[in-house]
Amino acid sequence: MKKFISSKKKMLLMAMLLGVMSLGSASMNAEAATPLKSLQAASAMKLASINTLKNDTRTFNVDKNIEVKSVTFENRYGFEVAGHLYLPKDFDVNKKYQAVVITGPFGAVKEQSSGLYAQELAKNGFVTVAFDPSTTGESSGKRRNMGSPEIFTEDYHAAVDFVSNLSFVDAEKVGAMGICGLSGMAITAAGSDARIKAVATASMYDMSESISDHYNGAYYTPAQRELVKKHLAKMRNEEAREGKAIRGAHELEVDAQGNVLTFDTMFPNVLPAEANAVIKDFFGYYVGRAYHPRAINSNTLAWDATTPYGFFDFKLMSNIDELGKTPVLLITGSEAHSKYFSDNVYAKISGPKEEVVVPGATHVDLYDQMDKIPFTKLVSFFKTNL
Repeated sequence: MKKFISSKKKMLLMAMLLGVMSLGSASMNAEAATPLKSLQAASAMKLASINTLKNDTRTFNVDKNIEVKSVTFENRYGFEVAGHLYLPKDFDVNKKYQAVVITGPFGAVKEQSSGLYAQELAKNGFVTVAFDPSTTGESSGKRRNMGSPEIFTEDYHAAVDFVSNLSFVDAEKVGAMGICGLSGMAITAAGSDARIKAVATASMYDMSESISDHYNGAYYTPAQRELVKKHLAKMRNEEAREGKAIRGAHELEVDAQGNVLTFDTMFPNVLPAEANAVIKDFFGYYVGRAYHPRAINSNTLAWDATTPYGFFDFKLMSNIDELGKTPVLLITGSEAHSKYFSDNVYAKISGPKEEVVVPGATHVDLYDQMDKIPFTKLVSFFKTNL
């Protein structure tokens, strides 16, 4: 395995993480305000646990006034999903709160963007859970970093199972949120799960479309699609023959010569000067200010090479009409390369919907830029619709 970042860069990133951990230690002192026994007794759900948060490695500024607990719960397929439970300021175990379950982006962990959104909503009175999708981060899965539209959607349902069975959550007032590549799963889950009363997305990506048909304006030709399928079949045969996972690109390009382009690391050690603005934006977040060792997008390892299979097999937006009257809020940036996903989904939704376009914001800006994320709008949306 080649070195991903230089020693100097590692020292800088470690310093950043230590800075975050020092903020986290202050947060842990605040956690003592709610005894674990009280929270555990308040959960009626079997196969779930609530524990003190240890080794805090969140990559954003931690608010010491917000209590956070480490939780795990099982999904319907037996995967143990790991999450962080955020409790509102001045939390009272005897009250009933609105709740929101959150994950994303695709290849990120709960210590990154989803945790930031969970913390901000908790500051505004919500009980929230930021979680790692199955096979990623701290969630279980013998086969690591295997993306699945169905299992990741099921993780949302399982997160709703968890919060709905907390005595201090109003089970009739639960919402879901997806960031970037988990947005499609959030919308899909909301379409079939009557317990999800409202759903919001930020920097939406429809991963089924992005993986199975490449990118807007650069869709696969029929010949290219066949080349990609043959590549995936080859990867699958190699994994079966060798009995081990092979890393590869989750979104495959085909060059002018008909070669399928893949990779086993998300980013090179150093970005070339000619890297486009989108790649630089991702690199600046995942390898720079929000580096986390468990995040696929921050690390030397890519997704499992056979990840595209699930996204070729199942289309996330096939059942969008199932949303019915469930309110949907789509947040995107005017400069986001992904804006067309939100635009397309907005056009397809027949029920209550709103699209907020943040002036000057790129796709990645909506991961963590506090001056651009419209949290006031997001809070109002959930308070009104839950």
